[in-house]
Amino acid sequence: MNTQGKSVLYAIVTGSSRAPEISDLVDLAQDDGWEVCLVASPAARGFIDTEHLEAKTGWPVRSNYKQPGTPDLLPPADAMIVAPLTCNSTTKWAAGISDTLPLGMLIEALGYRKPIVAVPYSSEAQMSFPPIQEALTKLATYGVAIVPSQQGNPLPLAEAWRALQSHPWLAGLG
Repeated sequence: MNTQGKSVLYAIVTGSSRAPEISDLVDLAQDDGWEVCLVASPAARGFIDTEHLEAKTGWPVRSNYKQPGTPDLLPPADAMIVAPLTCNSTTKWAAGISDTLPLGMLIEALGYRKPIVAVPYSSEAQMSFPPIQEALTKLATYGVAIVPSQQGNPLPLAEAWRALQSHPWLAGLG
């Protein structure tokens, strides 16, 4: 929770044409009284309006690891939603590869048993590839709530927000 007693959501975005829709998730969470911080993969920065999102949330959009010994710029997360989650990030996350700040945060959050919802998004061909399906199954067994999306349609962010609200690890927040 932040200093005002609000729960804190990290909205994590990876590099996809659907990345700008993360602004709608910010609205959903803020409407429910949550503080929202954005964490973007380096590839996602090319798809989002960081200036707009920083003004909307009041927090910097983080993309890189901080230097050792420097204070955190964001309040600690109570929960995370990653949308869109690309196939590349899906397989790396499931394998424990933290070569970007978002992946490192997601891996650590699972270790702390923070509630996480993932909205994978890619083409049907990529999503049907067996290693991608195996990675999503692994993440679900680790406790991640998976909200499927369909290529060509907007991300199901309201459904993702509802999935977070009912996540079994969210007890006592929100």
